[in-house]
Amino acid sequence: MTTPVLKMIDALKAKIDAHRPLDPHMLNQVREYFRIGMAYSSNALEGNSLTETETKIVIEEGMTIGGKPIRDHLEALGHSEAYDLLFKMAKNREITEADIKELHKLFYYRIDSKQAGKYRKRRVIITGTNFIPPMPEMIPALMGAFIAGLPEIRLKSHPVEFAAIIHKELVTIHPFIDGNGRAARLLMNLGLLQAG
Repeated sequence: MTTPVLKMIDALKAKIDAHRPLDPHMLNQVREYFRIGMAYSSNALEGNSLTETETKIVIEEGMTIGGKPIRDHLEALGHSEAYDLLFKMAKNREITEADIKELHKLFYYRIDSKQAGKYRKRRVIITGTNFIPPMPEMIPALMGAFIAGLPEIRLKSHPVEFAAIIHKELVTIHPFIDGNGRAARLLMNLGLLQAG
């Protein structure tokens, strides 16, 4: 079912598509613009204290920001690396369990190399909500069922709906010890990139 909002999204995408192929220099500028914006906004949702300008300085200049936690710098750098991987993965039409683990690993390895890209083995509590994530022993089966169902969900859904569904499903399963929201937002964008 196509709603008025989805029709509007399709019309806006058609306007963008009319300008394709983009000049390689312009395409690179657009990608770099979104690299900073996505790293900043996704990390800020999780409490990262870097401003958008500071995120740009950390990623592009490799400089640290005085008075800001090291973890915030590492999150910006990790998100930037995972962003690059999105474009490589977008060439494939499918999303695999290995893809999701690799996105998490790139984002998270500087923070906790032992947990990066690996499913959690402990229970977790999400502060600010009554939601209780699945028990750790359930995660492999839940992820397997999630991945197995993706082709049908993609077939039956508008690309924006597909992106929203895969985001919701991943954060509901909550497979990682930390970084689930960021992994889900990266995954959501992978679904959108795969759809053009």
